[in-house]
Amino acid sequence: MERILTEFGMGTSLRRGDYTQAAKRAVENALWHNSINAAELFGFDKSDMRIAVQIAVQRPEAVDVATVAAVFPYGAPQVTVVAGGLDIPRPEGEGNPTVIAHVALTVSFDMERVA
Repeated sequence: MERILTEFGMGTSLRRGDYTQAAKRAVENALWHNSINAAELFGFDKSDMRIAVQIAVQRPEAVDVATVAAVFPYGAPQVTVVAGGLDIPRPEGEGNPTVIAHVALTVSFDMERVA
């Protein structure tokens, strides 16, 4: 596999403490920042894209990986969630924290494939 590009994003859940929503927003933030036609550039179909998705949040177990993977309209995302990101306590000290998720997306292709 040959890495073609890496993109970064950040997403939040401001009041609900929803780690999956923050992760989805981070992925969307990374995706919506570019319009790179990497598949076409190398003569591949979009379904040939292998997408490594690394998400960092304070509670990795609270992220629904399938929901995050469903954000991708094509390609084969492999989602990994690790400890990181930020939880910001509410000013009044009660309720859910503001959740901040960070993401790195790496797009790769098998450049050795048979045409």
